[in-house]
Parts: sequence; structure tokens; C-alpha cells
Amino acid sequence: MHRRSLLTAATGAVATVAVAPTGASALSRPGRPVTTFNVISDIQGDLGDLGVALRDMRATNPGSSGLAIAGDITPRGYDAEYAAVRAVFDRNAHPGTVAWAIGNHEFYVPKWRDPDTLAQATWPNGATEDSLFRSFYTFAGRNTVFAEHSFGGIPVLSLGTERYMHYHDPQLWDEVWFSEAQFTWLTERLAHWARLRKPVMVITHHPLPDSVSGSRNKLYLHDYLQAERLLGILGRHQDVFVFCGHTHWDLRLSDWYVRRVVSGTANLSGFSVINTGAVQTGYTDNGQGGEVAVSGAFNQGLQVAVYADRVVVKARDFATGTWLKEITVPLSTRGTDG
Repeated sequence: MHRRSLLTAATGAVATVAVAPTGASALSRPGRPVTTFNVISDIQGDLGDLGVALRDMRATNPGSSGLAIAGDITPRGYDAEYAAVRAVFDRNAHPGTVAWAIGNHEFYVPKWRDPDTLAQATWPNGATEDSLFRSFYTFAGRNTVFAEHSFGGIPVLSLGTERYMHYHDPQLWDEVWFSEAQFTWLTERLAHWARLRKPVMVITHHPLPDSVSGSRNKLYLHDYLQAERLLGILGRHQDVFVFCGHTHWDLRLSDWYVRRVVSGTANLSGFSVINTGAVQTGYTDNGQGGEVAVSGAFNQGLQVAVYADRVVVKARDFATGTWLKEITVPLSTRGTDG
């Protein structure tokens, strides 16, 4: 095991994490993990690749305690599209606990007059904001965007927008807005688990600003309307791991994992931010309700192992059945509560 320093883009602070030697797997080190689980994102109607991903995860991580999906479950948010995703899950073995986060593609029904007719000029084509949330709630089996799950005793917090902003401001589209209730809940849950000295996994669709691959692209710089407040809450806790998708950027990039240090907090080590990759990679958002092509196509996600003293995150290409990256992050000896 050697150590590598990572330069955090936001502050220039250097955080040090442990990295497994080339050719060695941290999962093979002595000691059994407390739990293992998987994270994927951006299915967006690519049901064939979703099936491939589920089967690969079952083969490589048969004891997985959970699966987190970081948004863009569907291409547009139609109930039939949710049902099609459910059908793929029903046909394939998967963990009993699934944590769903909402993405921007769950709000694209209003662009269509009907499922076969794109009509952006007449947005919202009779679709109401409430109906879009109700479709997600019915599918996810809950009545809030934010939720907590347990993956083998490890807390997993799902976050997401509580407004589709184009209904509220014609100059906005996919930006993320959190209610006071969601901020209060997040603050309290992170503090609770910090006191119990447990790492916390946070699932959110949009990348945090100045963090992982793609987050500095102008398309994603202002995704969070309350970014400073969100970062201020997350930044207090060293043992927080934030998984975000949306960009579809390749997990082979060097900044697939970063430590994000937030100025003004007592936590000078920062917290972990990890790109989830994407199941569907033929296109991505242009930030204005449209799509732009991306080069290459792959089917990627993550496998996470939580040990008593460290968390190991491995990036996987499900289509080729190969491991792409691996990072070992030591856990602090005590929780930090800012």
C-alpha cells in the first residue's frame, strides 16, 4: 500500500488517501468487509445494458447488501418506462434493498405531446409537476424524494430535487432545489451517524460543483441552486462518500474520485466524491432540455466494500467484465460533527 496526494479543485488543499498497489486488490487484504454493495446511474431506457449490469454485479458481488441508483432511471419519466425498468429487475437477481434517487430525466414527460410525439414548443403539454413526482414515488415505494436505507448496517442517504424548476422559472430547467425539510433531515442524519462513528453513503444525481469528472464543465457548474449550503453540510464530515452521476463521463478518467474540502469547515481532510459512471452512454444532457452525443459507449458502475477501518471503491465496466479503477479510503478514528 502506498499513499497518494490529491489536489482538491475547490480550495487547492491536498488530501491524502491510500491507494492499492497496481495489480493488487484491496478486497483481498486481511479482514472481512462489514458489507458490500453496488452503485449505478443513468439507465435512461437502456434496458439491455441494465440487464448486463445486473447479471455482472450478481456474478462479481453475490453477497451484495444493496444497490443504489443515482437517478435518470427512465428516459422521460413515463409510468410505462418505470414499469419497463421494474420488469428488468424482476427478470434478474438483485439485492433486496434498492435505493433510488431521482434524476432530471424523470421530468421529461412535459416535452412530449404523447410518448411518440416530441413537442417542446408547447411544454408542458398538460403534464403537471405533481404527476411527475407521483410517478417516481409510486415506483420507488415512498412519498419523499429524500430517503434513508441500510446496506448491511451502513446508512445510505438518497437526495434529490423537490421542484422541477422550469415550472417555477422559465429561465431554468434541470437545476436542483432542496426544501428546508431536506436540508434539516440531511444535517441531522449525518450528525447522528457521525456520533455513532459510521461512514455514510450519499446518493445524488447531479455532480457536486468542483469535484469529479465533468463537474467543471459549464453545463453542470450551476446544477445546485443552493450549492454552498449543501457543501457546507457535507463538508463537516470526513467519512461521507457522495456518489453522483448525470455527466456520463468515463470512470477511467483520473478524477473519477476526489476529496472535496469545503472552506469554513473544521474538516480539513474533506469528504469523498465518486463518479458513478453510467449504464447508458450514447448521449447526455445539453443542459437546456436537449441531448448531445458523446464519444464512445460503455456500461459502467461501482462496487463498494466497507471495512471497519476503510472503504474500497472499485470501478467496473459491465460490458467487458473488467475492473477499471480502485481506491482505498481510510476511515477516521472518530466521527466529525463540524
